Amino acid sequence: MEAYLFIAPVLLTFVIFLIPSRIRYFYVLSLTLFTVAITSIPAFQVLLHPDDPAYILVTGFKSFTLTFTIDNLSAFFLLVTNFTFLTGLLYSNGYLKSYRDTKSPVQFSLHYFNYNWLHLSMLAVLMLRDGIPFLISWELMAVSSFLLILFEAEKRTTLKTAVNYLVQMHVGLVLLVIAFLLCEAKTGSMSFDALQFYFKNHANIGLFLLFFAGFAIKAGFIPFHTWLPDAHPAAPSHISGVMSGVMIKTGIYGIVRVLTHVQSDMYVIGLIILVISAISGLIGVMMAIVQHDLKKLLAYHSIENIGIIGLGIGLGMMGLGSNNPFLTFLGFSGGLLHILNHSLFKSLLFFSAGSVYKACHTRNIEELGGVIHKMPRTAALFLIGSIAICGLPPLNGFISEVLIYLGFFRGLMDGSIYQSIALLLALISLVLIGGLAIFCFTKAFSVVFLGEPRTEKSKNISETDLSMLFPQYLISIMILLIGFFPLLFIQPVMGIISQQFHINQAPAMVSITQILTKISLMGGLLVIVISAIFLLRNLLTKKRIVKTGPTWGCGYTAGTCKQQYTGTSYADNFAVLAAPILHTRKEYREIHPEELFPSKRSFRTHPFDVFHSGLNKVLDFSMLVLKKLARLQTGNIQHYILYAFIFMLIIFFLLYLKIL
Repeated sequence: MEAYLFIAPVLLTFVIFLIPSRIRYFYVLSLTLFTVAITSIPAFQVLLHPDDPAYILVTGFKSFTLTFTIDNLSAFFLLVTNFTFLTGLLYSNGYLKSYRDTKSPVQFSLHYFNYNWLHLSMLAVLMLRDGIPFLISWELMAVSSFLLILFEAEKRTTLKTAVNYLVQMHVGLVLLVIAFLLCEAKTGSMSFDALQFYFKNHANIGLFLLFFAGFAIKAGFIPFHTWLPDAHPAAPSHISGVMSGVMIKTGIYGIVRVLTHVQSDMYVIGLIILVISAISGLIGVMMAIVQHDLKKLLAYHSIENIGIIGLGIGLGMMGLGSNNPFLTFLGFSGGLLHILNHSLFKSLLFFSAGSVYKACHTRNIEELGGVIHKMPRTAALFLIGSIAICGLPPLNGFISEVLIYLGFFRGLMDGSIYQSIALLLALISLVLIGGLAIFCFTKAFSVVFLGEPRTEKSKNISETDLSMLFPQYLISIMILLIGFFPLLFIQPVMGIISQQFHINQAPAMVSITQILTKISLMGGLLVIVISAIFLLRNLLTKKRIVKTGPTWGCGYTAGTCKQQYTGTSYADNFAVLAAPILHTRKEYREIHPEELFPSKRSFRTHPFDVFHSGLNKVLDFSMLVLKKLARLQTGNIQHYILYAFIFMLIIFFLLYLKIL
């Protein structure tokens, strides 16, 4: 493949501003398809031929060159990224129609321009190994996603959220710059490949933790997650799907890329990742349960699933540290496959939630209800995503979580007493995460789609058009394929682990193949049984008159929609039990005894994130300090000369003490 093909999409993005409005979307779609093709073809070749050397392309001008490298780890992430960006773009065509009266053509052009640049910068992150080009691409990814979040910049909360996101991304960037500079100081090279030499001659854990913190901010591990629950709801739904589905996975990619070079402290590193991941998964799903905003609920589930991915990666590293290849393969294969699985069902859920928002103009689940009667296809798609994210058979989430469960069981059998205790606690956390996820999505699905409309917002609505349903159908097909034919996807993943960590995959592959074959057969049997039941039901009711009517009200038929469960009441018992961890603000004005005729009252609860509150306190203190420092800007030239004179005195004093 010629070098100019990698440069062409970058130049062609600027043409978006010159394209007429009526064909702008089709131009962007063609450009995205071109980008997908030129990166997916070599990625497929690398995955299908794992023994071949990595695909390398050098491009640039004279003294400045860029080296794009696609090994099987990059190839895996490239394919996941391309599929999600393509489905997101397909979904955006219908989703953005309602904005055509309020947004100018220039704003639409800027939105699609940034969408393409986010795609291209992410692909560059996955293919570049040299430190400076990688960090530039990392920064471009942050800036382009920042501008995408700002699509509804007229809303003050959106503007505040976007700025908070950009600031935290730059904190992560600074940590990564420091980590690369430390590597360069000891090896003379600022690149991922130089880490091999650094880790060979120096302690591994310190530099890894610095890289981990920088990448964890992007990934959304707790306590580095505070940008995520606000940014996803603020962005348009197709952007939320892309950010949650693949953008946060670049943080996981960075962590795994560094781990491939680690040569010591593997067991301790794995244990640290395991602990942070278990906390992230538990707190993420617990915070999701008490949310009223449907997209914020899904955002917290991104943190939960990042925790599940981290549990798999932590297990894999502990397997490397204890020289247990089977544990290594089970952990890493479960974690890597869950990256693909999460990109599918989370983008599907965000797209379905966007369809509901577009129809009902609210994300507050307390104002919804009965949506399934008017939007049955959207409800079915949301249900598929819900089953998958809960890790229930026979869909894809079940496959990756089963591998991680098997890794825990294997580690419990083969490890020491201390390892067994650590893995048992992590296993319990994964069990709790799965159970609480089911609890959360029974709440989300039932309150939004079942029952009766709670307000007028969910009454006069209709099903979304095919342009928004079609990409969701594509995602659903992929979810079903992985659920029923997991071996097609696990074999390339095993090849990645084998090549990146230099382990023979043959023994583990035999056992994993046997397990997944049985799971596939059981999943197929489950579908056959369910289909037979429905077929039998249809045959029995074919010649009978079927009547529909209101649900039996136990003899009381004067009830209203307000007597249904709300999201708050559904989760109330859990919120009380989890009160030491979850914090909720209540807004209610009490009725005093002397108030004979009480005025109208309302009761509201607002869950808040303790980490987010802590960050806000730091930000508020920083703003206070900056406001006080602003008093130094007097506008008086004598004061500015005095500042310079004081600064020079400080420098001379430090030089005299030989501090500088």
